[in-house]
Amino acid sequence: MQIVTSHKQTDFDALASIVAATLLYPGSVGVVPKETSRNVSRFLSTHKTAFNLILPQEVEHDKVTRLIVVDTASWQRLDRMDKLKKRTDLDIHLWDHHALGGDIQANWVCQEDIGATVTLFVREMKKREMELNPLISTILLIGLYEDTGHLTFPSTTPEDAYAAAFLLENGADLHVASTFLNPPYEEKQKEILFEMMKSTEKRTISDLKVGFNIVPLEDKITTLSSVVNIYRSIINVDAIFVIFVTSDRATVIGRSGVESINIGLIMSQLGGGGHAGAGSATIRLSEQSAVAIRDSIIKILENEQQASARIADLMSFPVSHVTPDTPMREVHTMMSRRKIRGVLVMENDELQGIIVLWDFKKLKNDKHWDKPVKAYMARDLISVAPDAIPAKVGRLMLEKNIGHLPVVQDNKVIGIVTRTDILNYFYNLLPE
Repeated sequence: MQIVTSHKQTDFDALASIVAATLLYPGSVGVVPKETSRNVSRFLSTHKTAFNLILPQEVEHDKVTRLIVVDTASWQRLDRMDKLKKRTDLDIHLWDHHALGGDIQANWVCQEDIGATVTLFVREMKKREMELNPLISTILLIGLYEDTGHLTFPSTTPEDAYAAAFLLENGADLHVASTFLNPPYEEKQKEILFEMMKSTEKRTISDLKVGFNIVPLEDKITTLSSVVNIYRSIINVDAIFVIFVTSDRATVIGRSGVESINIGLIMSQLGGGGHAGAGSATIRLSEQSAVAIRDSIIKILENEQQASARIADLMSFPVSHVTPDTPMREVHTMMSRRKIRGVLVMENDELQGIIVLWDFKKLKNDKHWDKPVKAYMARDLISVAPDAIPAKVGRLMLEKNIGHLPVVQDNKVIGIVTRTDILNYFYNLLPE
């Protein structure tokens, strides 16, 4: 007997991957954990009979010869599979888009960083030249869209987009997908969101705004991950970590909107998993309190940010500069010769202003070209520190609509960073 299963609190990527695996492993049976997300539960209530699915308590463990695990690599996250963990004669296959963490020792593995596990299955389906019906294509598309944020999460790859195109070509229904990707919220979810809004703890870690919240739960609540998504966008932070506490355990749900905070990496250090933009972990309170979990996350963030890129790694130096009395004609000649778009104006090593190419549009006649640069330079300057992170500096440039920032340390200009430097960093165009 071959069975396919995934993690508790099953989301659509997990469910879709279970369904996909039953197609790639003929004769296999999908085992859906008892605990599923609310939108998955809604989908199964009307579609379950269309697939070969059973519940964990229906599995006859002694008859299982092959276990196919999808969308997780951790035994702890599986539902009622402890008896199989002890088996030495079991053939285990693993499909997962979380390359970090996990204690399942599989005989065969397809595990790599990609937007959704569904994409790995679509790759194999295309290789086998399989044709999918609209129902299968739709559930796979829902899983792919959910785990990539409709192809917008930082962990999304070009292959995820190609996989989505393949599913649409095979009849995936976007109207059905939108119904299950945007589930209605009940009063309990709304109440939790309102309570979270009252008690957000915000910290600045390496110029990034990170939110934390510890939320006690008396009852079991579904769709918490979707609530956290909304919560992060409302409170306007770069990343959010919400610790939901029940009687004996804490579930951490993290979300990030910046590349420099990798939620999956952080959650793997807490015994959970995820990808760059989203992840979760469950910890027993007997092992660590909710406050201790929060402190652990802060420590991990501080350590990770210390190792990330800084403006000092991107800036140009030594800095091209002129004195305040330098004629505009001479400044323009120097900029053209050096192929630069901005020059700092300094006197006795003190920063006086900056002149950029746009400023030369102010010169209306020939005599203006002989006037000193101090007559046209920008004086109200904003500077950044060499240890500032690129994401923060990029936002500053966007908010202030400026393209050049002096880099200052101990009141001394040590470099300059431009909008192009920031773009090159984020688009991986920096020179080797």
